[in-house]
Amino acid sequence: MAAGFCAERGADPAACAGPILDGVHQDLLDALEFARRWTASGAAGDELPEPDEKIIDDALAARLGGDASEATRLALAWCSVEEWQPPALAVLCRSSGVRRRHAAAILPACRALEALERHDLKCLSYALAVLDDEPVIVLHRPTGTGFEVRIGGIGDNFQLHTLLAHVLVGGGHVAGTSPSAESVRLATDPEPTTGGTGTIATGTFELLAPDGARIWNEGLPDDIPVVEGHRLLVLDEPVYRRSWNADRFFPHLPGTAELIRVLSADETRTWFARTSPGNGTDGAS
Repeated sequence: MAAGFCAERGADPAACAGPILDGVHQDLLDALEFARRWTASGAAGDELPEPDEKIIDDALAARLGGDASEATRLALAWCSVEEWQPPALAVLCRSSGVRRRHAAAILPACRALEALERHDLKCLSYALAVLDDEPVIVLHRPTGTGFEVRIGGIGDNFQLHTLLAHVLVGGGHVAGTSPSAESVRLATDPEPTTGGTGTIATGTFELLAPDGARIWNEGLPDDIPVVEGHRLLVLDEPVYRRSWNADRFFPHLPGTAELIRVLSADETRTWFARTSPGNGTDGAS
């Protein structure tokens, strides 16, 4: 917590990251081991407990196996792992280098623990999944055009949606309504933004995977599938009008989207050949 506070107050996040993210990783692994042993013991009908220190009792070592100190360590990790999120976000949202060095090792454990549905680790998993300096092939189905766009620091697909509209519509490459200057500022400004600005962004596209499945605005750029070594995103006409609060998911993490090049007609046809039409899935995004 102290190291995270230092990062928030201007200390070098790379210097602070080691003790924080090593601790995050170890507690995630210990919490997963706690869950494995608890389930294997058949305790309480195999249902995992809520993360409450009341579970640490005289019977814990017998339930989990091992000695009392080890059982207590695993149980404390199960109960306290969410407390790592604020200091972890303090360094992850302030340094792409920190994300590159640590995220690949930590993210699988974070998602595995999240899948057990006893901890709210959304912010941590989203921060660990942020893409940096990532090229994406973007196909615009209504016009049959294609683009290579490099993205980075984008916390969710609401922010991605805004920036793609800014680059492609605002850049005059496809027709549509450009996002407002304030929406773009909120997505990209390096200065921290505060919540509740009241600025509303409006959807321009339907975001689709190459197989036609919808990519949800609530999801992540990391949800964009990789096809033959490239992330491949298809943009189509929106099924219905969408709007959302333009404040970004991580206030201290500015997003970027840069048009690298417009694909040739031959390249675009080749990429389109690897896609399927949208499946028309209903539901809000």
